[in-house]
Amino acid sequence: MSTKEQHPAETDAGTSLLLEISNAMVRVYKDQFGRGPERARALWAGPDALVVYLERTLTPAERNLIRLGEHERVRNMRIFFQYSAVEGFCNPIEQFTGRKVRAFLSGIDTQADGLSIESFVLHPKGYDGPSRTEITDAGASFG
Repeated sequence: MSTKEQHPAETDAGTSLLLEISNAMVRVYKDQFGRGPERARALWAGPDALVVYLERTLTPAERNLIRLGEHERVRNMRIFFQYSAVEGFCNPIEQFTGRKVRAFLSGIDTQADGLSIESFVLHPKGYDGPSRTEITDAGASFG
């Protein structure tokens, strides 16, 4: 398999796949948190994984909590929000890559001004089983 087949750099429209994914994650953040990050960048982390890092993602309310020393509370709330919206995070990845998401991992560093990372592990092309968006555990605890 060639590098281009492993990491499709271009969509049919000729725009960068990674740029489209970055822009989609900015939109997801705006929808979920009411504001988007100041910067976003998507990168391939091997043939089956994408990582999107987003800078300055904290909302004003989250920044206020951090000033009060509530880093853990902010991290827990953010993780809860992100995992409650798995479809919103995974659907753009599946749409742009044409592959189903196998796993979605999310994290935030509240001490680094809200640097967040959204990671996606993809199933191989042609996989016809369930996507991560179809796998839910309504009883899961995030706290």
